[in-house]
Amino acid sequence: MRFAAIGCQALCVSACLALATTAHAQPSSSRWNVEGGIGWDVNLSGEFLNEAIGSLSGVPVVIDSTTYGDVFGTGFQWQIGVGYALDDKNEVRGGFTFQNVGSDVVTIGTAGTSDLVATFEDYTVWSLDFGYRRYFNELQQRRIRPFAGISLGIADIPRIDGVFAAPAAGLVGVNTDLYDGTAAFTFGINGGVVAPVSPKLDVTAQIGFRHVSGLSEIDDLVGTGLERLNDESGRWTMPILFGVRYKF
Repeated sequence: MRFAAIGCQALCVSACLALATTAHAQPSSSRWNVEGGIGWDVNLSGEFLNEAIGSLSGVPVVIDSTTYGDVFGTGFQWQIGVGYALDDKNEVRGGFTFQNVGSDVVTIGTAGTSDLVATFEDYTVWSLDFGYRRYFNELQQRRIRPFAGISLGIADIPRIDGVFAAPAAGLVGVNTDLYDGTAAFTFGINGGVVAPVSPKLDVTAQIGFRHVSGLSEIDDLVGTGLERLNDESGRWTMPILFGVRYKF
């Protein structure tokens, strides 16, 4: 009887240890998470103004190729999204991305023999994106998880007006609608890491490449020789974001 009792005790202890080990190895029961991030959106390619030769208010002008970075610099980008874990390594996501960047006065070419300068309305983008994220290791407490992702979406970009000036050539405050409001398509790929802070809170860091299709052309420049200004307005950027994620 004594040996039977000892055997029962050993069996119970083994069962408890097995259950504890299994519980520790199981992933969190939280499938939903909300994630927010902020960072830089570095311009890689895309011409805000394509090179062209024509006239503004009857004054001959030459427009130089001018990138988004030349006009707006490197802007900040905000993201907020929701994710749902399909299993331990695969997740689908949806979210909003916002960016608003102001323009400085920039030299964009010449008017006659004088510099042609301009300033533009803010470049503002609201986008709704849907995507997929793949983690490269199993979900465990206190373990950094690298990931890669892909996204598709649609962006709303309000109209952008420009004010051109070359006082020595007789151009003072010439205002024109440069781009109409646009519904653009977006595509992105990214990679990063998720680092746990607590069972429900993580910090995140990611870098990627994002494409926004071209802006809508306008009719104001028809007949001026400047119609090609809008031809290369699709752009690639490199978002670098840091954020937090909460699992619930």
